[in-house]
Amino acid sequence: MTDPLAGLLTALDLTDTGARTSEDIFTGPSQWMPLGRVFGGQVLAQSLVAAMRTIPEGRFVHSMHGYFLRPGDVSLPITFSVDRIHDGRSFSTRRTQAYQEGNPILSMIASFQDEDEGVEHQIDMPADIPDPESLPSAAEALGKVDHPIARYWAFERPFDMRHVPSPVFLSVEGAHVAHQAVWIKAIGTLPDDPNLHRAALAYASDYSILEPIFRRHGVAWATPGLKAASLDHAMWFHRFGRVDEWMLYVQGSPNARGGRGLSLGRIYDRAGRLLASVAQEGMVRVPRS
Repeated sequence: MTDPLAGLLTALDLTDTGARTSEDIFTGPSQWMPLGRVFGGQVLAQSLVAAMRTIPEGRFVHSMHGYFLRPGDVSLPITFSVDRIHDGRSFSTRRTQAYQEGNPILSMIASFQDEDEGVEHQIDMPADIPDPESLPSAAEALGKVDHPIARYWAFERPFDMRHVPSPVFLSVEGAHVAHQAVWIKAIGTLPDDPNLHRAALAYASDYSILEPIFRRHGVAWATPGLKAASLDHAMWFHRFGRVDEWMLYVQGSPNARGGRGLSLGRIYDRAGRLLASVAQEGMVRVPRS
């Protein structure tokens, strides 16, 4: 394995093929994953980068909505086609399709806007959250577990994640509630490019968003027979923040039924500024006892 942060930067550095029909075409690599399936956050972030490459300078993403259509194969590269749907005086809209072997694996639409003045408010960050330095990292929680997935989570992800009240990797401790918080930041310093930080934030937003569903039902990631996958992912970018500084990801699940669960999240910087909001529905199938 290479350095995890270098691997993230390589994955987000898409290649412009120079080919163009009615759409812009880019290609990108797949990061290694222990189960051989492309991480959803990776292809989501890459699709956003592809769209960003076609946007006028000074216009930034404010919302994105993506559907995961098929599992991706980490042994194959990914092709991204961008449809320039609309360019207006202050907004632009793009649709990105991600393909492997000619089959779409993700479809995303994103909207971009010039910086503008307007009314402003936000919901406050919770005040009773312990500092990230007081919480165990994934490496501390899983470092002694001899399993390829545990080793990947502990040492090979480009983000440090620290759960409140505790992680749900191996077991669910405490009350079975449908909410949690996760401190998260990149394991090293990223370049100053604001679009790169926005794409990396989209990448990281997919890691733990379904975990409130698991916590509510006492289901850990290590539960034998558990099947979980992202179905769709929506994200709204409110304020710029650096992903190589600590961010608090507040998460909760209002509903689960029919083998699906919905989770909502808010991402704050350490100063309490609301950076982004997230919504995801995922497949969650728990083996019957």
